[in-house]
Amino acid sequence: MEQTLNTAPLPPATPPRKRGFWFWTKRILWWGFLLAIVYNLWIFLHIWWWVDHNPDNTAFMREQLAEIREDNPNAELQHEWVPYEKISRNLKAALIASEDAKFADHNGFDIEGIKLAFQKNLKQGKIVAGGSTISQQLAKNLFLSSKRTPWRKAEEALITVMLEQMMSKERIFEIYLNSIEWGEGVFGAEAAARHYYGRSASSLSAGQAAKLAAMVPNPRYFDKNRRDRKLLRKTGIILRRMGSSELPD
Repeated sequence: MEQTLNTAPLPPATPPRKRGFWFWTKRILWWGFLLAIVYNLWIFLHIWWWVDHNPDNTAFMREQLAEIREDNPNAELQHEWVPYEKISRNLKAALIASEDAKFADHNGFDIEGIKLAFQKNLKQGKIVAGGSTISQQLAKNLFLSSKRTPWRKAEEALITVMLEQMMSKERIFEIYLNSIEWGEGVFGAEAAARHYYGRSASSLSAGQAAKLAAMVPNPRYFDKNRRDRKLLRKTGIILRRMGSSELPD
């Protein structure tokens, strides 16, 4: 018996489904989330290492060195690490009085300070106060750029939590003292003491320490304008407050 071949045409192949907007949005969000996890793990490991090892440099140091080398390719930063106990108590008290009076007690964030800064900024119609604690400043200096972005503030908060959970207050303060900027290419207490006064950080007087603390918000400007009235006025205020500074144990 003869078999008849089925000569009916095959149905057309189903064209590949186009991947639309939501597919690619989800894919991008997933990869962004994964990269954020990897980046923050990298930060976590650095902080863990720095609990008992000293950082060689910071994000701010690298950023400023790159700027300086645009004009002078052979330039180097002024920076020398010194242990916590070899930094004048005057400078420690001055920085607490100037930058973060509640440093020894808070968990990385001064809520009252943030509220006051917000009210000042609202009144002035621009950013004139930050309300950042020493821990927040260190988080920014160690890992982030100087550009102000919403993402940076969120990342700064997360790094601050890591620092506070993994390090003692004294260790946070020690790294801060050795890494903050005090002028163009000048970083840390020892370099600042020698740059401005030709002496070690361990021998700073109360007046010298108060003036260095007063320079922290705008160090490059005050490096070139050391007799600025605002600087001198703030130095006097810090001097009067230093006696009540509570240093970390």
